[in-house]
Amino acid sequence: MTQELSQLLRTRREKLAALRERGIEPYPYAFSRSHRTDEVHAGFTRAEAGGSLDESGDGDTVRVAGRIVSWRSHGKSAFGHIEDGGGRIQLYFRLDALGEDSFKDLELLDLGDWIGVKGPVFRTRTGEVTVRAGSWTLLSKSLRPLPIGKEEVDPDTGERVVYSAFADPRTRYRQRYADLAVHPEAREMVRMRTRTISALRGFLDSRDFLEVETPILQPIYGGAAARPFTTYHNALDTTLYLRIADELYLKRLIVGGFERVYEIGKDFRNEGIDRSHNPEFTMLEFYQAFADYYDMMEVVEALMRHVVRETTGATALTYQGHEIEFASAFRRIRFQEALSEKLDGDVSQMEVDTLRAHLRAHTGEEIEEGGRGRLLDKLFGALVESELIQPTFVTDYPVELSPLAKLKRGEPTLTERFELFVAGWELANAFSELNDPLDQRARFESQARLAEAGDEEAHPIDEDYLRAMEYGMPPTGGVGIGVDRLVMLVTDSSSIRDVILFPTLRPEEGRAG
Repeated sequence: MTQELSQLLRTRREKLAALRERGIEPYPYAFSRSHRTDEVHAGFTRAEAGGSLDESGDGDTVRVAGRIVSWRSHGKSAFGHIEDGGGRIQLYFRLDALGEDSFKDLELLDLGDWIGVKGPVFRTRTGEVTVRAGSWTLLSKSLRPLPIGKEEVDPDTGERVVYSAFADPRTRYRQRYADLAVHPEAREMVRMRTRTISALRGFLDSRDFLEVETPILQPIYGGAAARPFTTYHNALDTTLYLRIADELYLKRLIVGGFERVYEIGKDFRNEGIDRSHNPEFTMLEFYQAFADYYDMMEVVEALMRHVVRETTGATALTYQGHEIEFASAFRRIRFQEALSEKLDGDVSQMEVDTLRAHLRAHTGEEIEEGGRGRLLDKLFGALVESELIQPTFVTDYPVELSPLAKLKRGEPTLTERFELFVAGWELANAFSELNDPLDQRARFESQARLAEAGDEEAHPIDEDYLRAMEYGMPPTGGVGIGVDRLVMLVTDSSSIRDVILFPTLRPEEGRAG
């Protein structure tokens, strides 16, 4: 903690003590607010247009509340701005209106304090809608100064420009509460995230999908290739895992007779962190009986258009400088053909050692465990994915990469699987779901052999899931969509940490000031 900050903290605590000495409660229980700031602006504008202001030009008396974000004192008067969930509004305080004691108490306020104000609305000579304070109430004393940036107003355009004092991304992620308090664009991101999830729900609800909830703590993790987080249940004396996917429980519900189900929830993968990966993330998974991956491509294409239109008002958007169009039919390419083109050879005929040599040559990475499927996945990620900017379905993955997908009709070394890529990364993953319990057991056993060979991401054998399959699951199409990545796309955010309110971070070294 710097000496300057330490002094500021002491000064605010001294003001807190002075408030209590004057009989002012710095943390009251409630405040009866009559209007949000945006409602005050709209109501006063209507009153002006309708000629219903009083003789002095005042509108209705309102009760507003918010955080103080600017303050300037002029002897016997003072101006300030507060922000609430609807925006900001100017406040005007006068000695003759408040009385000597109440006006003097204003000296104990700081930027960041929450206050409530009652008074009539008027427009100043500079044209700003303002509340003239007849009384004010302290709602919460801020004991730590917010990193509010310097604000300037362009004299020609009147545009308000804020130069942030809180620009370091890691500090903003770690102190998200302060980030939200001082950056309106951060709050807008949260609203866009909510609109995105609402759009996903609205689309699926309109197609008769049923929203359900499945276990987060699971005795056997599955549904993806990933390392889990492990925990221990004392009463049951057993090891449990945080789910890495919703898939296997949702397909149990298809077995149970629900024909269309979906879940939007948290998944957890014990893996690295980068601009598109966070260990805790939000997934949408949905499953539709009597459908295959061709049907699900049509659903996903319609769903993406719907979400983009609902959140941005258009069928195209700009992401990191790229114009991305969702109105046209999505491009389709086959996994092996796209990778073969990059390697100047048929990857389906390449031996493991050849694939390993290609990976070493193109990325410098050495992989001794994991088998053919992992090598193909790494090579595709390194050579192809970054070029898939426009919405693209990559189809027909090798069977080694897809232990839960049905074999490709007429091509038994491939599976009926697609992934949707946008802006160079995967956004959705889908299958014609494997519903043959004997084939599923053989795939699980193959994955178990990979685990024995050292692959930490191999899929475990789930006997209860196999039992469910033996009762019979109809033909089913299934899709998983990364919600955080979708929000990144519609908000033009470069990092997944920007769209997760409280992303996973390294522990602080000591305590930040």
